[in-house]
Amino acid sequence: MTQSRARQILQSLIQGIDPVTGEELARETVLQHADVLRALLAGLAALEQSAARAQRRAQLPDNVGRAWTTEEESRLVAGFKSGDSPMVIARKHGRTLRAIEARLEKLGVITAEQRTTRGGFTGVAEAPRPRIARAGLLARKRAQRRSR
Repeated sequence: MTQSRARQILQSLIQGIDPVTGEELARETVLQHADVLRALLAGLAALEQSAARAQRRAQLPDNVGRAWTTEEESRLVAGFKSGDSPMVIARKHGRTLRAIEARLEKLGVITAEQRTTRGGFTGVAEAPRPRIARAGLLARKRAQRRSR
């Protein structure tokens, strides 16, 4: 059974229609219970999310998520140093522009400032400071004043 057919069946059941005959289901059927309807809706939502994810995935380049080989990294650097634009390199390697720039940054060929895409390979430039509870901060200030 295809996901499309499964979605059609669930939609029919949710609407109170027999998916095989197209007739309205009896009012006393178990499908009229709130929990059963919620479960059918959850199943339908999961199928729709799965279909949307597959559709987005189909639009991505072929090598998205695959590990880089040393040979591919060598071709990447050679292409970049020969003057190919990152977009052309991305098409040749079947990867996104962001992946190309992140790999070039990781290899030390470009810096984070030279990237055109958001987010760097190195992540956050500065580690976030731990948050101090306001009450703790005020107590510390009071203690400092008293010790003066």
